[in-house]
Amino acid sequence: MASRPLTTFQLTATLLVALLATCHAGSIAVYWGQNDGEASLAETCASGNYEFVILAFLPKFGKGQTPELNLASHCDPSSGGCRSQSKDIKACQRRGVKVLLSIGGGDGSYGLSSQGDARQVAMYLWNNYLGGASSSGPLGNVALDGIDFDIELGSAKFWNNLARDLKDLGKNGGKTVLLSAAPQCPFPDEWDGGAISTGLFDFVWVQFYNNEECQFSAGRKAFMDAWKKWESVPAGKIFLGLPASKDAAGTGFVPASELTSRVLPLIKGSPKYGGVMLWSKFYDDRTGYSSAIKSDV
Repeated sequence: MASRPLTTFQLTATLLVALLATCHAGSIAVYWGQNDGEASLAETCASGNYEFVILAFLPKFGKGQTPELNLASHCDPSSGGCRSQSKDIKACQRRGVKVLLSIGGGDGSYGLSSQGDARQVAMYLWNNYLGGASSSGPLGNVALDGIDFDIELGSAKFWNNLARDLKDLGKNGGKTVLLSAAPQCPFPDEWDGGAISTGLFDFVWVQFYNNEECQFSAGRKAFMDAWKKWESVPAGKIFLGLPASKDAAGTGFVPASELTSRVLPLIKGSPKYGGVMLWSKFYDDRTGYSSAIKSDV
């Protein structure tokens, strides 16, 4: 009889520890859309590995251009073929996966010429992708959860205006528009820095790859110096952005075992730690990287 209260106490303590671990658990975000042969959007979300799926990319917009979606061979937006993705997007959202559209990318024709231009782009995104006026945008009748800023070229001006306009459109429309950004790890980011400083971004997935001066291979000090600078930005959660295989980036790949044993223990204690972002689903399909790290993220 004397052992029973102890057993109950131990059980309670175990459950409490498990609950605390769950509360502080991170998430995995993945980019999808730019490679032939990757899993479908529905399959991606059904895996259970990801809390965020970022559709890549809208690489043409602004400066008076007609915006163009590019999801590689997944679908042809010019013929309305990408509207077929609406079923998968809704399936993802029913599972609780947040689906965002990434604007920009490393290659494209985009930029903002003025505050008015930013407002026009915001209205376009709101009406065609976020559940505004259009019942059938390029992705069909869907309301994505937000917009990802992957600005890697052109001018750094007016991205802060675009962020404010998107948040305002959401508020006025009774919808929370999530904003994320994918800056390079050298701080501050040349293009996304001004927008992030608005304090409007929910998630910042920092690219700790293709940047040899601040990725983990530069050494613990250089990596942590960069991480701490990114922790200082007025944003919700900070994610560690990594390639899902050696082939996914020029530099910066961290083997899963090294990530879980040497890297994540350095940053998981941060109150702003959000998890890991992966480029991309195509490479993750080939390495199983997300499955290997998920229990430790």
